[in-house]
Amino acid sequence: MKKNKTLQLLALLMLFLSTKAINGQENAAQIIRKMEERMRGHSSYSELTMTTVRPRYTREISMKSWSKGDDYSLILVTAPARDKGTAYLKRGNEIWNYVPNIDRLIKMPPSMMSQSWMGSDFSNDDLVRESSTIDDYSHRVLRKETIQGRRAWVLELIPKPESSIVYGKVLMWICKDSYVQLKIENYDESDVLVSTILFKEIKNMGGRTIPTVLEMIPADRRNQKTIIRYENARFNISIDEDFFSIQNLKNVR
Repeated sequence: MKKNKTLQLLALLMLFLSTKAINGQENAAQIIRKMEERMRGHSSYSELTMTTVRPRYTREISMKSWSKGDDYSLILVTAPARDKGTAYLKRGNEIWNYVPNIDRLIKMPPSMMSQSWMGSDFSNDDLVRESSTIDDYSHRVLRKETIQGRRAWVLELIPKPESSIVYGKVLMWICKDSYVQLKIENYDESDVLVSTILFKEIKNMGGRTIPTVLEMIPADRRNQKTIIRYENARFNISIDEDFFSIQNLKNVR
């Protein structure tokens, strides 16, 4: 009889621990969803400047960006003159690039998503987001800590085996009070740090409190980084899915 009670207690304990683990994963996913809603809304429009810093030169690119949900995004380069009109489109699982100088439309294969975006430290996937932070990773809350003077959750994201993500692990810092993203660390499959993204200058823009500066720092290259600065942003704008068409990729201004 005593043995049966012990087994029952052990079974209840295992059920409790299992339920706690599942709830922890759900909470991590909920935190990410709230962060993404804060950062992007259901739809958005933004004007940005990207500065690529190298030991011997600095290069600046201006662009416009539109998004709708997780499936649609369009980025248009507006300056400098030699790159003006270059555009990138995500529509569902397809990624397209338009190069105006040669009037060529390119469908980008998954193998190109990890490559540098226009010579910067950001990858193609960083900008047009082929992967889904929710669907393509397993998540858990690792700990809580203070960063930039703000209390934050530290989340661990592990790519699912069927995903095409190049990183072996991603750590993400999200503010507990505002759900604003504060920092990302990307690691390779050997658990070596590859790059860090810092989210800075948090202020009101477009009616939301968001980071207005993103700083990408590669771990293996000294005196090198890429900075994206939001000049203007609007959220939950009225925009039709037809806007994110291949034809509009060539004509958007």
